[in-house]
Amino acid sequence: MTIGTAAPTHAQLQRVEHHFVGTLAPEDYYSASEYEQHVLLLLDKLFRQHPIVILTGGSMMYIDAVCKGIDEIPTIDETLREELQQLYRNAGLDPIRQQLKMLDPVFYDVVDLKNPKRVIHALEVCLMAGKPYSSLRTNPRKKRPFQIVKVGFTRERGELYARINRRVDTMMEEGLLGEVRSFYPKRNLNSLNTVGYKELFDYLDGNCTLDFAVEKIKQHSRNYARKQLTWFRKDKKIHWINLSDNDTDVAMQIVAHLQV
Repeated sequence: MTIGTAAPTHAQLQRVEHHFVGTLAPEDYYSASEYEQHVLLLLDKLFRQHPIVILTGGSMMYIDAVCKGIDEIPTIDETLREELQQLYRNAGLDPIRQQLKMLDPVFYDVVDLKNPKRVIHALEVCLMAGKPYSSLRTNPRKKRPFQIVKVGFTRERGELYARINRRVDTMMEEGLLGEVRSFYPKRNLNSLNTVGYKELFDYLDGNCTLDFAVEKIKQHSRNYARKQLTWFRKDKKIHWINLSDNDTDVAMQIVAHLQV
């Protein structure tokens, strides 16, 4: 899924050592809790060699898992996971929503009911733990044995949206449609229910034109960017750098923030 996820190129991987790139198949289950554990183990090794390690990206929950910690959620039995996935494939999301509403009305009222991944995972936890998912979401803040400095990049809204639109066009030129077509038999996987893939699956199903699907990718990408900004702006510890400023010396500003 290299094009659709904008994975680092071979040249970028050669210039700077990366971790957690291309390590999972679309079928593999992975959670923010597992990510937290794996990153902390890796950091223990990396900090013996480097004074500074960079965690980068836009996955809000995964960044919070490393910086703040995440709730202890039980490991989901593969049989249960497959049963719920089969129910979703055969009957859609509604029966899963109804079970979640019965078992955890508190979380049902706040979850995005149109997001299969979130709804199914919540029900998995309810059934596995024998208690409401909401009762396990205590939002603990764990103490980390290292200092965390957060630097956020932003742009003026118009420039940001224009760059997103151009980026989608570039991904299409790089072969995104072919990549999506290669995953078509696996389209029901949670990992493929994401921006860039689901819109082109609609096109391959004959539900819309290619131009319409591409415009939807741009729209949904802009929506996700807004969601990211809303999430991160709640964090008062982030040092923001506006890349639209003509006099912005990004390197110098980052160094200054790291010395805070």
